[in-house]
Amino acid sequence: MDKNISFTLKVWRQKGPKAKGAFETYQMKDIPGDTSFLEMLDILNEQIINDGGEPIVFDHDCREGICGMCSLYINGHPHGPATGATTCQMYMRRFKDGDTITVEPWRSAGFPVIRDLMVDRSAYDKIMQAGGYVSVNTGAPQDANAILISKDIADEAMDAAACIGCGACVAACKNGSAMLFVSAKVSQLNLLPQGKVEAARRAKAMLSKMDELGFGNCTNTRACEAECPKNISISNIARLNRDFIIAKLKEIGRASCRERV
Repeated sequence: MDKNISFTLKVWRQKGPKAKGAFETYQMKDIPGDTSFLEMLDILNEQIINDGGEPIVFDHDCREGICGMCSLYINGHPHGPATGATTCQMYMRRFKDGDTITVEPWRSAGFPVIRDLMVDRSAYDKIMQAGGYVSVNTGAPQDANAILISKDIADEAMDAAACIGCGACVAACKNGSAMLFVSAKVSQLNLLPQGKVEAARRAKAMLSKMDELGFGNCTNTRACEAECPKNISISNIARLNRDFIIAKLKEIGRASCRERV
């Protein structure tokens, strides 16, 4: 049976994106080990409200590891010390009695702080709008087996599609790069027949939008892969780079043809 633990909690408080933030310290007493991290924050907020203070703002939704909303930087790790799990899937049994736990929002120019621990991740939506889709004619759907896809390719595309867009890769990267996210979203489409038609255009458009929104580039430190709660592989980044080079070569080829004409 899990034991109750008491610990010190240091939480980043910030009233807005332009406001100056600072850590505030709270003492937590007798928290059961089977309490999830977000439930622990709920308990803390109840204490703060009862004391007449402003509750801590933090993002959450599904609380079962599929929505990517619980973007907390805990003790120097996106989503905390757990491997292959989001913040909402982590329980207080991972910490020891007397520990000091530091909680921060994502740190990235692409994810400005809204308030306290909540950040604006709408930049990811803009990247998806740039090319994270396939263009199809509307009408009756095809039979499920009308387009044959090998199991290896289907599995690889599904592994890439496991990305929940939480932003942990950006938070972990010293360059603030969103390459792991972009490569996963590109790969899940480019690997399949439905997405191959627009593969080159998609890679170029989504990478260009990523650069425009202030994210950095990849320098292969692999911190994103190590911290990703869905274990997305950086092999997707290699595929993205290949598709981007193909797109640029096609662009050069078209320009050369126009010059000849």
